[in-house]
Amino acid sequence: MSPPVASPGWSRWLVPPAALSVHLSIGQAYAWSVFKPSLESALGLSGTQSALPFQVAIVMLGLSAAFGGTLVERNGPRWAMTVALVCFSSGFLISALGAATEQYWLIVLGYGFVGGIGLGIGYISPVSTLIKWFPDRPGMATGIAIMGFGGGALIASPLSAQMLESFGSDSSGIALAFLVHGLSYAAFMSLGVLLVRVPRSEKPVVSGPSAVDGVQVSARDAVRTPQFWCLWIVLCMNVTAGIGILEKAAPMITDFFADTSTPVSVSAAAGFVALLSAANMAGRIGWSSTSDLIGRRNMYRVYLGAGAVMYALIALFGDSSKPLFILCALVILSFYGGGFATIPAYLKDLFGTYQVGAIHGRLLTAWSTAGVLGPLIVNWIADRQEEAGKHGASLYGLSFVIMIGLLVVGFVANELVRPVHPRRHIPAPREETADVERQRSESA
Repeated sequence: MSPPVASPGWSRWLVPPAALSVHLSIGQAYAWSVFKPSLESALGLSGTQSALPFQVAIVMLGLSAAFGGTLVERNGPRWAMTVALVCFSSGFLISALGAATEQYWLIVLGYGFVGGIGLGIGYISPVSTLIKWFPDRPGMATGIAIMGFGGGALIASPLSAQMLESFGSDSSGIALAFLVHGLSYAAFMSLGVLLVRVPRSEKPVVSGPSAVDGVQVSARDAVRTPQFWCLWIVLCMNVTAGIGILEKAAPMITDFFADTSTPVSVSAAAGFVALLSAANMAGRIGWSSTSDLIGRRNMYRVYLGAGAVMYALIALFGDSSKPLFILCALVILSFYGGGFATIPAYLKDLFGTYQVGAIHGRLLTAWSTAGVLGPLIVNWIADRQEEAGKHGASLYGLSFVIMIGLLVVGFVANELVRPVHPRRHIPAPREETADVERQRSESA
């Protein structure tokens, strides 16, 4: 499938909606918890077992993005979005069969393995195309698309709950809900497949910096640079800190205020989770757009430095002030989302646009690591503290200290980022170089 080339006069502002249709769909992953109680009841699963499809999906997201990034660069966004559509929708259909036959391994295979491949390919599918269309505002462009992944759960969560209420929460009802999800997302993602275009050339589509001027580094060389691994640590630490709250948000706020005069109800805890999802989504567009103004390194100084301060405030004063706890958690989750949306532009600044999608894919292995590390730290420590007879906010104190330490590690890694050594640069073609120099001399 050859990449579709934009016709003359085609608006670049049609590309973000194309990307958004894919990211809003695959963002359903953050709403998996809606299915957990029904699966546990219908199939007799433990909480750990019911979380397995989500965990496998996040691991496959990172791995498929890493290994499929080069193919995405080579074959273009339409091919990538098509693969994402087929895998993500097929994952739901396989899961529907698994639920209908009460074969849980099919749900793990479908949603986790097959659907997870769709998550990874779909997540990186529009990145390099958006950066080429918006060389003047790469942070904003990728933020618009990646915002959809953070906000997908705001749509999927109530719809999934409504389906389970209408169809029933037994195995046949779950199967029907999975079936409707698979078909609906296939139709919605097809809009992105049909709408996406690549620029007619690598020339800039607006006045300002060109998408091909400056440093260009191949994906193969990028992973051999210290800059790549510094950013890997930066992303991993930022995601670990955010997902540590996101994964256990409802029980965490309940525990924090269980022994106070204002305990948190189940419905209020669910509302808190919705607020976190909104902050996650808003941070993806808000903070990534801000990075276009203040620079990527400064933006990550905010994510990591201010994030550590937010965790410290929760650890010290969170159980005595509910508004402070909620505000700090919202800020941390906005940094979590913003970190995802800003990293493609940071990669573009360091390595250029030549294979930025492939480089981004390899970097997302940090997400796979953080997706295991964050929940493991918070849940394991909370379990050990509870066994030791502790309760309330004391279940999480040690976890928050660890998160602060991880954010400090990420802050140091961000400070170590320097421009890529010229020996890693891809030399520009002689004719292109001459053309660029001529244009610069004429404009001067």
